[in-house]
Amino acid sequence: MTKKSNQFALYILMFNMFIAMAGIGLVIPVMPQYLETFGVAGQALGFIIASFALGQFLFSPIAGDLSDSFGRKKLIIVGLIVFSASQLWFGLATHEWMLYAARFISGIGGAFLIPATMAFVADITSFEDRGKGMGLLGASMSLGFMIGPAIGGFLAKVSLTFPFYMAALAAILSAVVSFIILPDIKNAVSANPLEKKKRENIIIQMKNSVKTPYFMMLIIIFVFSFGIANFQTTFSLYVDHKYNYTPQDIAVVLTVGGFIGVIIQTVVVSKLFKRFGELNVILVSLVIAALSFLLFFVVDGYWLILLVASIFSTATTLIRPAVNTVVSKLAGHEQGFAAGMNNAYMSLGNMIGPALAGILFDININFPFVIGSIILLFSWGITLVWIKKKKPIV
Repeated sequence: MTKKSNQFALYILMFNMFIAMAGIGLVIPVMPQYLETFGVAGQALGFIIASFALGQFLFSPIAGDLSDSFGRKKLIIVGLIVFSASQLWFGLATHEWMLYAARFISGIGGAFLIPATMAFVADITSFEDRGKGMGLLGASMSLGFMIGPAIGGFLAKVSLTFPFYMAALAAILSAVVSFIILPDIKNAVSANPLEKKKRENIIIQMKNSVKTPYFMMLIIIFVFSFGIANFQTTFSLYVDHKYNYTPQDIAVVLTVGGFIGVIIQTVVVSKLFKRFGELNVILVSLVIAALSFLLFFVVDGYWLILLVASIFSTATTLIRPAVNTVVSKLAGHEQGFAAGMNNAYMSLGNMIGPALAGILFDININFPFVIGSIILLFSWGITLVWIKKKKPIV
């Protein structure tokens, strides 16, 4: 593939991830009212979120391995089709159990889509430009998730189920575009049967991941995902309880933070990586994220809350592409497996984070932020020790 065709493929991948994240985000505003039609509320929402993460967790390693064997394009198209079907099913659900099943299947779609997409980016970018490619991919994800809720709120004026139907339509159109335009790439290792690894269940694969040179980065992505899920789960409750924020106030805070994140990932990430290195960016970002957690106890007033939330969002925005880049650089020919494990650890954090955050919040509204900060600082410590001990070349 030429450099121009690689760039075009990257744009298609960014479009796919934008569509997927927007599809996830646009249903957020309608979920409370939609769940009320089934006679359920908060607890059900927590289980629905966990169902999505569980589907991702169980199938990400399998999907990553399959993308090494059968090519990225096939897995991406399958993921988009599964995601489309799950959104349609969710909108057509008539019983509560169908909601859980639909979101679980949606998680499977994400498991097929995300690792294959990250591995595809690794395949079409040079070692030096890997950070830029991952940053642009992360920006498309952040942008989709940021404007998705706004689109969903507008579409909900038609009906509560209309956003789900539009998400399904967008995903299937994205699959068609990928089928027609996206080149088919297989990892070089797939051509050598002697280098193929036996497909094993997720427990064995996670056990094997401990032996990989990028295992510490998988721990970081787990902690990072835990922290993000912790923040997203409790932030709105926290500012509602403490400051009586309206939904509009909360939306502005989250949107501004997300918008800054998109700008950072699009414009700044590559330059930071080249000047300071991905590992240094990870270390600094972990400390900033941890301190911003604690700053929520100190600051008062809407604009200061907005500032601290934006700082937290910026720090976590830098961690994701930095970790993805380091994992990709250390993975060698196992890009699919590495991306699958990356997504599995992320999904694990997305499952545990909201559950633990909810429990801690019920005990004391400050606990989720304190525990989140402690975990991020601990993660910074073990990462620093790992860097000094292993001296990874990235």
